[in-house]
Amino acid sequence: MSKVPSLAFLIVGVILLVYGLSAAGSVSSSVTEAVTGAPTNKSIWLIALGAIGIVSGGVGLLFRRSS
Repeated sequence: MSKVPSLAFLIVGVILLVYGLSAAGSVSSSVTEAVTGAPTNKSIWLIALGAIGIVSGGVGLLFRRSS
């Protein structure tokens, strides 16, 4: 993978992770977690996609092909 897309995946992953963690700490997520025992689906998806973006971007930056 090229360096630019890998860096973009890494940056987008960090942004999604930050939004997901802030969404998990919000009042509505706290109320939902108190009622259902689990955080909202939105925060779970944002955290998961952020982690995937960080991993894929990091792997792309570390193990890129030499051309």
